[in-house]
Amino acid sequence: MTDEDNILRYDRMVENALRNVVRTAVEEVMEHYDSSGGMLGEHHFYITFLTDYPGVKIPDYLRDRYPGEMTIVLQYQFSDLAVDDEKMQVRLSFNDVPELLVVPLAAISIFADPSVNFALQFQPLNDAMTEEDLILQEMPDGDDDPDKPNGGGDDSKGKTGEVISLDNFRKK
Repeated sequence: MTDEDNILRYDRMVENALRNVVRTAVEEVMEHYDSSGGMLGEHHFYITFLTDYPGVKIPDYLRDRYPGEMTIVLQYQFSDLAVDDEKMQVRLSFNDVPELLVVPLAAISIFADPSVNFALQFQPLNDAMTEEDLILQEMPDGDDDPDKPNGGGDDSKGKTGEVISLDNFRKK
């Protein structure tokens, strides 16, 4: 496929549209935020983001503790929630120390509201994907090392983050 064939990047259009769902959800929370320090009703958000993405502003000790990815939960005690077309910010406490986090919407990899069984998973939006990222995207599930015969295996060296099943949050 040539560059001319890639003029209409539907994959990016869809990613951007779904990131707007995140922005709109955060705007709704800002509008209907409970003054006692939480969301109204049962809604709560799990937001996973890439800690090394350009524009992410978190304290160094959090970046050291969560290299690669970090998941925050917005439910009860947060403040200074704001969002625009490019980023969101929120103040959360870590060991009783309030910290302001600034997260570009493009850095978000997972957004979930388990109270309504809703979740989105995103691909990175940056244009500069590495060759390794492209190889991993093209491999079938489980084939995580192109140098090993028959695909990957279960060597988890160098991987960050944790995959959790959203079934854990569904009401039974």
